[in-house]
Amino acid sequence: MCGIAGIITANPTELDGSRLRPMTDSIAHRGPDGEGHWISPDGKVGLGHRRLSIIDLSDAGAQPMHYLDRYSITFNGEIYNYIELKELCAKQGYRFASHSDTEVILALYDWKKEACLSYFDGMFALVIYDAKAQKVFAARDRFGEKPFYYYHEPGKIFVFASEMKALWAAGVRRELNRRMLYNYMAFKYVDNPADHSETFFSGITRLPHSHYMLIDVSSLSVSTQRYWDINKNYTDHSISMEQAAEKFRELFYTSVSRRLRSDVPVGSSLSGGLDSSAVVAVIDDLNKTRGLKQSTFSAIFPGFEKDESQYIRLLLQQLNADPHFTSPDADTMLRELDTCFYHQEEPFGSASVLAQYEVLKLAKQNKVTVLLDGQGADELSAGYHSFYQYFFKELKRTNPSLYNKERTARRLLQGNSTINPLPPKDLKYHARKLGEPARDQLKKWRGIYRQWTHPYFNADFFHEYSAEQFIFPNPASTLNEALYNSVNESMTQLLRYADRNSMAHSREVRLPFLSHELVEFLFSLPAAFKIHEGWTKYIQRKAFEPLLPPAITWRKDKIGYEPPQKKWMEKEEVKQRILATRQELVKEKILHPNVLKQPAEAAAAHEDVNNNWNHLMLSYLINPSTFQPVNRVL
Repeated sequence: MCGIAGIITANPTELDGSRLRPMTDSIAHRGPDGEGHWISPDGKVGLGHRRLSIIDLSDAGAQPMHYLDRYSITFNGEIYNYIELKELCAKQGYRFASHSDTEVILALYDWKKEACLSYFDGMFALVIYDAKAQKVFAARDRFGEKPFYYYHEPGKIFVFASEMKALWAAGVRRELNRRMLYNYMAFKYVDNPADHSETFFSGITRLPHSHYMLIDVSSLSVSTQRYWDINKNYTDHSISMEQAAEKFRELFYTSVSRRLRSDVPVGSSLSGGLDSSAVVAVIDDLNKTRGLKQSTFSAIFPGFEKDESQYIRLLLQQLNADPHFTSPDADTMLRELDTCFYHQEEPFGSASVLAQYEVLKLAKQNKVTVLLDGQGADELSAGYHSFYQYFFKELKRTNPSLYNKERTARRLLQGNSTINPLPPKDLKYHARKLGEPARDQLKKWRGIYRQWTHPYFNADFFHEYSAEQFIFPNPASTLNEALYNSVNESMTQLLRYADRNSMAHSREVRLPFLSHELVEFLFSLPAAFKIHEGWTKYIQRKAFEPLLPPAITWRKDKIGYEPPQKKWMEKEEVKQRILATRQELVKEKILHPNVLKQPAEAAAAHEDVNNNWNHLMLSYLINPSTFQPVNRVL
């Protein structure tokens, strides 16, 4: 796990060590164990790297790495099946000078070129310069676990890095994308659902996940190609529930085993939910023959109704583990939010991100470099309760009798829940049933009506940007389509948060549920295997039932790693920052003066009142002093 940066330029005078070093210095937290810089003999390609040593701790694994007197690479991530791929390449005559996965990437690229990506089980953002072909190959992993940002002036310059602050360090302007700003403030979008490349900063682009790009060094032209996608339309109706559960276990054990490969200490995040508990339990099962005790790291919130510590301790009773706990509070948020946002760079949805930040800090304090985590399972096995509506919509059309049975089962299972109560049949309920396009249109008209009756935005700002409201491009009519959208939307956001939080503390997070083989398998299963007799994630519950306490396997509630955000936001210092931000936004002619009359109200995660959490986020977004200034501006 590392940080990468680089410049490709038509003008060699634009490229020297004084340009590359500030880029890698700005992301030193991503790789505290070493740094490297390399510039091609013609002065047109410069690669930078910060190293967090995980596999092959020797100097042989240092980057930028060179191979066959032709290729040079800067690489961030892990290829978990590199041992198997190394054997495959060796049979083709390739030789290796290190024990790293980086060198395996280079050999496989020489052999297969862009098709090498289909062989990788891993998370990565990589750049390979081919001196013979005079082209640069850049790629991101299938799900977007590792980031890749770039600035491109066709024919002139291409600048890339793991984080945007490295682009700013190279001289790229830090200019807010006001269209993103409008959609965030009006509808809480933190990404453009129709264009995953768009960021909160004008001129800075994100390479979408599961894409690669080719850059011609002579012309500095760029072409982008998607190399992998999920088949959301295929269903294997021949497989039984028992066979599916066994296959799930088999693929998951393989995924966990590969993600335990490391030359540094490995631990786990443990929230108490089904997903992280499954990861920890499988590691414990694999460790039984190795005599190893895993370290676990958890955030707990004593006295909070959504605290999950009882489930964490229930699991720990049956494991050979060394548990560690942190209990962030309002003072933690006030103390750490500036630094957390500095690393995140773009707004995030709730204080859950700060809780994760503290868990990873705890791992660093205990000198555990790699953590396995349960992220991704909710999007793959229908863990969120919002998936019920798509399941019911599909059944109503395809199997009416099962539709009635499943709706009754859900009412019986969830009817008395205080954590996840059945949704009231209000306007929002009926809007959701209409589907995403109709929902977005209702949002649009509601925004216009609100602006007319109780102005929120400055009139000129609203007039300029309200026509650029984001519209969700892929309405879902089946459960698989909804899961597909979730994998490509909300999950990519969560992966971004996890990458930034882990790298802030020079830790590596690995996600066993995001083995592409496991993902492809889960998408092939019938919808009724994922939601069954009212239970979400049914196939996952059946798969791990032998390993977990029944109270965890058959938990009815869905917490979603939620801290007591409302209590934290009751602090007077937080309210004052929100009010100060509103004043600044009014001054900048973005918000209407009406907002200054609204109180700064505390709100629970995902239940924002008067955009208070958004305004707290904007206090960092609109403040350029949060980031280091640069002398040379592109």
